Amino acid sequence: MTKLETQVQVPRRTPKKKAYQVRLGSWWWALPALVLMLIVIYVTTIAGGFFAFTNWSGLGAFDFVGLQNFVKIFQTPELIGSLWNTLILAFGFLIFTNVLGLLFALALNRTLKSRYVLRTLIFMPVVVSPIAVSYIWKFIFDYNGPLNQALAGVGLPKQNWLADPGLAIWCVLVVMIWQNIGFVMVIYLAGLATVPIEMEEAAALDGAGPFSRFRLVVLPMIQPSVAIATTLTLIQGLRVFDQVVALTGGGPAGATQTLALEVYQQAFTYQQFGFGAALALVLSLLILLFSIAQQYATRDRSAKEA
Repeated sequence: MTKLETQVQVPRRTPKKKAYQVRLGSWWWALPALVLMLIVIYVTTIAGGFFAFTNWSGLGAFDFVGLQNFVKIFQTPELIGSLWNTLILAFGFLIFTNVLGLLFALALNRTLKSRYVLRTLIFMPVVVSPIAVSYIWKFIFDYNGPLNQALAGVGLPKQNWLADPGLAIWCVLVVMIWQNIGFVMVIYLAGLATVPIEMEEAAALDGAGPFSRFRLVVLPMIQPSVAIATTLTLIQGLRVFDQVVALTGGGPAGATQTLALEVYQQAFTYQQFGFGAALALVLSLLILLFSIAQQYATRDRSAKEA
């Protein structure tokens, strides 16, 4: 055996090239966005919370009035009415949008051949501006609009949909629900996609009916989707503004006045910025309260699964 045959060839290691790194730290790239978010969101929120305890008009000097603005809120019948209107719209929007969105998701989940086309049609109103949708529905609800024309065609009396205090708030609720069903439907479709069809088939073989399969198999597995959909719809319902402004402007006789609209009017129409900031703080605390309750409910479920 020759020397060349016995010599072991050891492969040489090529030095690894170091990946390119930003010397000053990658967080510098996010600094402009962080500063902008700090100014636009947090600083303005803190400033608004401070002005809620003053009588500032938006310009010039102001005096610190303590809790007078909040006492005035709960002693003014019109504002209490606005609070009730906000809660009616929020919880009505929460219930009907989630129920209808879930029903559409169940109907368009698997078997229907035209489900993709129908999903698109139901989702289309979501991408349209709420103001544009509201003005379209305002035309529909007009006394001489298509809805009353259809009622007259079948022999029913016409209604003053947006001028009747008993009907106006429900018209606003209908517009809110109609535009957002598609959004909630997509959330539930994402949850239904995680449910194995084998589990439903096994439950059917065991004799479970459609409702029992939904209650015992499907619903427990889409709980995250339920939590997300209910939280988002409740917050959106509490913050309703565009539909009220476009459809009724808060009327008739304050029947559709909401807290968000009151904040805008008090601060920018009546130049009572401090009082408007107090209303905004009450609305923010109301939203925060429901958000914490929802997070607490989902946290309990996660702890049980862990």
